[in-house]
Amino acid sequence: MSFLYGALIGAVNGFFASGGGIAAVLILEKFMKIETKKAHATAIAVILPLSLASLTVYGVKGYIDWPLIIKASVGGTAGAAAGAKLLDKLPKKYIRMGFGAVMIFAGARMIFN
Repeated sequence: MSFLYGALIGAVNGFFASGGGIAAVLILEKFMKIETKKAHATAIAVILPLSLASLTVYGVKGYIDWPLIIKASVGGTAGAAAGAKLLDKLPKKYIRMGFGAVMIFAGARMIFN
């Protein structure tokens, strides 16, 4: 079953160029019954190879703005480290609330833009 979940997460990540982490967290928590903090951390590890696969396909097709990646990666790396430290300190309730708020914001943005 993990293979099928992985395929679904990979398809979401590849098709939308994002969202694989959201799908991974939901699947890990709801269907695989993994604790919230472990699901979030595991989702990051699951997304790395999926993102590399998508990066390869998009890169070959010339869809990537390499100078932008370099600049954004510096800030993204700092933000990721801060977020990982915060995940360790926050109670599960606040993690779920924040995750839900991000999903609602992203969904609303997709619908209304």
